[in-house]
Amino acid sequence: MTANSSATTPELLAAIDMGSNSFHMVVARLVHGEIRTLEKMGEKVQLGAGLDRYNRLTEEAQARAMACLGRFAQRLRGMPPEAVQVVGTNALRVARNAQEFMARAEEVLGYPVEIIAGREEARLIYLGVSHTLSDDSGRRLVIDIGGGSTEFIIGERFEPQELESLHMGCVSFRNRYFADGRITRKQMDKAITHAEQELLNIRQHFRNKGWQSAVGSSGSIKAIASVLASLKITDGTITLKAMTELRKRLVDMGKVEKLADLGVRSDRQSIFPAGFAILMGAFQSLQIEQLTFADGALREGLLYDIAGRIQHEDVRERTIQALQERYHVDNEHGAAVEETAIAAWKQVADTWGLNTPADEEALRWACRLHEIGLTISHSQYHKHGAYLLRYSDLPGFTQQFQRDLATLVRGHRRKFSSAIFEGLDPEDIPRLRYLSILVRLAVLLQHPRNHEQPPELRLRPSSDGLTVEFPAGWLDDRPLTLADLENERDYLAKQDFSLKVKI
Repeated sequence: MTANSSATTPELLAAIDMGSNSFHMVVARLVHGEIRTLEKMGEKVQLGAGLDRYNRLTEEAQARAMACLGRFAQRLRGMPPEAVQVVGTNALRVARNAQEFMARAEEVLGYPVEIIAGREEARLIYLGVSHTLSDDSGRRLVIDIGGGSTEFIIGERFEPQELESLHMGCVSFRNRYFADGRITRKQMDKAITHAEQELLNIRQHFRNKGWQSAVGSSGSIKAIASVLASLKITDGTITLKAMTELRKRLVDMGKVEKLADLGVRSDRQSIFPAGFAILMGAFQSLQIEQLTFADGALREGLLYDIAGRIQHEDVRERTIQALQERYHVDNEHGAAVEETAIAAWKQVADTWGLNTPADEEALRWACRLHEIGLTISHSQYHKHGAYLLRYSDLPGFTQQFQRDLATLVRGHRRKFSSAIFEGLDPEDIPRLRYLSILVRLAVLLQHPRNHEQPPELRLRPSSDGLTVEFPAGWLDDRPLTLADLENERDYLAKQDFSLKVKI
């Protein structure tokens, strides 16, 4: 079995985007590498509005979310895990009780739930948008206004070049500037200025980079384009002149409920002025001339990401290779450690419950990257490596997967203490503990760095121990390896794990 292997290509794919304002699900069929959408579902859950002053999701907000996910779950029933991706965005990034929420969501859905970082959200949005547009040349600017964050991307064809996620969204702006349902000139000006302030950090860089076309991909932008068309201000194309005209009309209206006269749906009326203010700030700050709406978004990007993994075009592999280059990793040594770890994993995977593709991927990539911290310092380099993996923007990776990789790199040498697993979900600790032991064993056996083939080991695993039987005479010529194994036995014993070596 190799990473990303699959006996058959799943007939259906599904993605769920748990946004700060809305939850969306799309179910599609993969036909000759192309996504054919079969069904879309969306509900205004307003998860972001359910954050209390301590940034904890209220029980009411969680109940709304679970009810929605329960409806989505019926459509997912029977689909293989590798064909489904469920991700949370800004509201779950900031929620202090996100782990509790995710556990409940996984129980309702029956599939893993993961949180993605802002720049990973931006990458997936661009992937979704670029597949719904004509495959033309030239750079494009993509803007997606969500409930809690707004993503800005510059890319060409299917490759993003600049990715940014700013902490402003239509729910947070509504709560701050339009909570009473009134649209005043003063509050609109304040909201637009706030958006321009958030854009200051990227304004010059994005202007210098430049683009030939600009595209918007969110519900807020779709609603603005629709209003401009219904008022016959434009054909739905969004321009600065049209935005200026619409700004005047919104202030003249004065109240969000009057937006029904413009065809704005009742569930979007309260957030419409906030989304408008963010887009107006972007137009003025980035000097956008015109922008069109594209139907693709995060959920479509997730589908193409799943398809890429199935077809062995996994962006995560490119990310791993980029890290190896950036931190001058000894690739030959990493490959030797990986080969040794995988040979051991095949013998213990069933007993230790490590037989998922994600377990194999985590093991492979941790072995390849276990020395990236050497770029910073040889002293405590396992801790430096863990920090880099935990907090870098890694395209294709969820926050949980980055945490898993960081844990394996942190625990690959020296003391094997409980501190390595601090802050992890208790349910994940046994799995990561076993994977860490495999990485440690592989690093130890390749300690001489002569890149020799791993010996034909026989491993007999138990829940709290591992017996390793070496070929007759193999350790006689390797006294340093034997000494390493004896030290390792003592390290693991402190975590109540028994390592037995048979010669």
